[in-house]
Amino acid sequence: MKEKVTKILKEYSQEHLLDYMKCLNKEEQEKLEKQILNIDFKQLKELYERIKQNQDLESKIIEHIKYTDKEKLSEKRKEELEKIGSKIITSEKYAVVTMAGGQGTRLGHTGPKGTYILNTINGPKYIFEIIIDTLKRAQKEYGVTIPWYIMTSRENNDETIAFFEEKNYFSYDKSKVKFFKQGELPLLDISGKVILDKDKKIKEAADGNGGIYEAIAKNGVLDDFKNRKIEWIFVSGIDNILSNFVDPILIGLTIEEKQKIASKSVAKTNPKEKVGVFCKMNGKPKVIEYIELPEEMAEERDENGELVYGEVNIGTYLYNISVFENLADIKLPYHVAFKKSGYLNEKGEFIEPEEPNVYKFEAFIFDAFSRYDNMTILRVKREDEFAPVKNRTGNDSPETAVKLYNEKFNK
Repeated sequence: MKEKVTKILKEYSQEHLLDYMKCLNKEEQEKLEKQILNIDFKQLKELYERIKQNQDLESKIIEHIKYTDKEKLSEKRKEELEKIGSKIITSEKYAVVTMAGGQGTRLGHTGPKGTYILNTINGPKYIFEIIIDTLKRAQKEYGVTIPWYIMTSRENNDETIAFFEEKNYFSYDKSKVKFFKQGELPLLDISGKVILDKDKKIKEAADGNGGIYEAIAKNGVLDDFKNRKIEWIFVSGIDNILSNFVDPILIGLTIEEKQKIASKSVAKTNPKEKVGVFCKMNGKPKVIEYIELPEEMAEERDENGELVYGEVNIGTYLYNISVFENLADIKLPYHVAFKKSGYLNEKGEFIEPEEPNVYKFEAFIFDAFSRYDNMTILRVKREDEFAPVKNRTGNDSPETAVKLYNEKFNK
């Protein structure tokens, strides 16, 4: 094993790890060697080399994407779509996935974000508990227990599972709840070298929500979908406490439009709102970030006075199982962020830098959409389905999210 490790490190210019190993005991060396053999250093080298390549959006053709406004549907139309969607749910062909790999650090909370407590009109509620409340309402309405899959991370997986065990899964059927971990990628310093963490192993970080496709395949979740005869899967993040993830109208509309992927959106409040919006780029569905959308296009309105690029991505997606089958082995493009991260220096001292010092690579879940010709977009009302909990105070904070939650459930 040592010879193979040495060869890999020399081939990909990571020889500094060989010097580190000399200072480690036998057990620490074996753990590090095992980790090295599981890392795709060829991929890391390619990612590093792409860091300084600029993406030229000017050469891209950006166009409006069609959407359906839920509020403008007639009652008859809603009933038609509900009938189609309800059949999928009651036939037990529907599942829900929650991306919950993050910690509650930004909220001042120690532990997985889903274990953060919000003081709602219905009493103190953990974020995970709020999701289960929605699943229980669906259980009562449709007479089935919807399978729930929770994507954790290496950092919070054990703590998340222990939390659910302690709370007895909030009386939800334990056999219908599955946990799986998202992937990770090493951090690279400015010279392209991997760094070591306090545990004397290569420091890695979650590979972004776009890693969900690979994680679902690798962790046996896709096989579980098939065993349960699941056909449609709703995926959303832990952040949005008003996410309506059991929506027969969305399912029905997607099936009727013969699409494999769907998403909900809300209307952009104004042209300068700092959000990603849906569009078509080079004829394919795409989420474009506000910094990438030219100001002239951001201001553009249609004949009804609506923003042409006004469908905000709120991170709620519906997939046909065939998408997860098709994307199981696909590597999505990675986006790079320059961040601060503590590391062990050559003397074995742990250093906390004052400035950004490492590159972190993340894949975005919506980058997979461009592999399809079209998708269904259902516009919903913000106050009904979008109450994110991201910041400790101010916008998208527990205070603003709870206010929206209370208003909805006090009707």
